[in-house]
Amino acid sequence: MAYDLQLSHIGKVYDNGTPAVIDFNLDVDKGEFIAFLGPSGCGKTTTLRMIAGFESITSGDLMIRGKRINDLPPEKRPTSMIFQNYALFPHMTVRENVMFGLEVKGLPIDEANRKVDRILDKLGLSDVANIRPNRLSGGQRQRIALARSLVVEPDILLLDEPLGALDANLRKSIQNELKLLQRDLGITFVFVTHAQSEALALSDRIVVMNAGRVEQISPPRELYTRPQSIFTARFIGANTLISGTVRNVADDLVTVDTPFGPLLADSTAKTATAGAAASIVLPAEAMQVLPATMSEADIRARHGRNLLPCTITRQQLVGHILQIGMTLPSGEAVSLEGHADKYRDSLTTGAGAFVVWNPSDATLILP
Repeated sequence: MAYDLQLSHIGKVYDNGTPAVIDFNLDVDKGEFIAFLGPSGCGKTTTLRMIAGFESITSGDLMIRGKRINDLPPEKRPTSMIFQNYALFPHMTVRENVMFGLEVKGLPIDEANRKVDRILDKLGLSDVANIRPNRLSGGQRQRIALARSLVVEPDILLLDEPLGALDANLRKSIQNELKLLQRDLGITFVFVTHAQSEALALSDRIVVMNAGRVEQISPPRELYTRPQSIFTARFIGANTLISGTVRNVADDLVTVDTPFGPLLADSTAKTATAGAAASIVLPAEAMQVLPATMSEADIRARHGRNLLPCTITRQQLVGHILQIGMTLPSGEAVSLEGHADKYRDSLTTGAGAFVVWNPSDATLILP
């Protein structure tokens, strides 16, 4: 069975010789929600525009449902794209905006009207169908852009940071609507964003990009809990990285000699050998802070060898969540959040403490 979308060794080099996308490979199943995530300039929007046909492809093959479309113009591709600024026609009503793509395709007027009526009703726009977009809210304009893109029934919907112009509360609401709509329609979505929260909340898989290259492709939870590169570990979540050298591997756990002594991490995803340079990735959610009033021997007896001394630098209560800032002996700042009841009156700002964690929650990364 052909994939809905397939990018095979896709590359883009600008006329001045600057590479924008390097050897991009991705297979997308029908109905998947894929997010391209990365910092500005990493190549995610360029890749999206190559799929849409707005950027030429320097190398590789772009396939949609088994057909190579490298040289097909945008209007001939079974894709539709929503831009960050929505690109709505201000002189047209909502209905006219949504109808536009069907008119370009030359669809008979009766059939076009039926399709427009159906999508306006699905997206709750029927009551504003005869109003121009500039008189409507950001959330309504976002729905108009969705309606205009979906009414042409594309195989793949491409979204270029479509929620970037919305305020936080409206963005969260539209996120929920977008995911429900995608599941209902069963259309493949490819979504570009620089916001981790959007990618983690919406997508089935996330493609993390850095300097034109793919760093990792994983489902959200796997990406968050098991980063595969130093870049991903620093870019996703709030991780502490501890460098060292592999001492040995036993029972899916690796012992790493670090400046803080030997520490343990999960090794199931990596083949580690003694003497190899490595980093332990420690998620903030995996850490627990214990006051220095407890003896180090007692803590080690309860929690094993994974123990780091630290100094509490900050405690801030936000609702029922306590935000804790710490400094390690190396001077590195570390932070985590925990329920206020868990740490009530047990930690003192300026005082010493210990950070402990379960070895299986820490990930080993090799260069």
